[in-house]
Amino acid sequence: MNIVPVTQENLNDCVNIFIKAYNQAPWNYQWTAEKASRYLAEYMSSGQFVGFILYDESVPVGAIFGHFKTWWTNDQLMIDEFFIAAEKQRKGYGKRLMEFCSAYAKEQDAELTILMTNKYMPAYKFYNKIGYLTAEQYVFMFKQL
Repeated sequence: MNIVPVTQENLNDCVNIFIKAYNQAPWNYQWTAEKASRYLAEYMSSGQFVGFILYDESVPVGAIFGHFKTWWTNDQLMIDEFFIAAEKQRKGYGKRLMEFCSAYAKEQDAELTILMTNKYMPAYKFYNKIGYLTAEQYVFMFKQL
């Protein structure tokens, strides 16, 4: 396994994994390559962007996109997107990529990593299993326009 930073040169690998991960059950989204590329490139344009892609041999397997946030106590790493190709899930790749990202954040003196997920999807159980806690005091809100 090889984990490298996400760059413009390997963004298409990330797009392909993203589509493989999300365009089937349980999410069943309908991402096109164009929209997925634009979506992920938006994260990369952030000045505080952090991203890594995991390769097994030379095959792209998963990626993580995030950004550092300044907080009054210390910086935090917000994980915006994390995805593993469907055929590679439940084989330890996700855990390995998350461990790498956590170690990187710690090296950068971040105090914690934060993420948001749907508690009714399998990812919620995965995050709990690797030590993420649910913050009951926070509520995700939106307004339909």
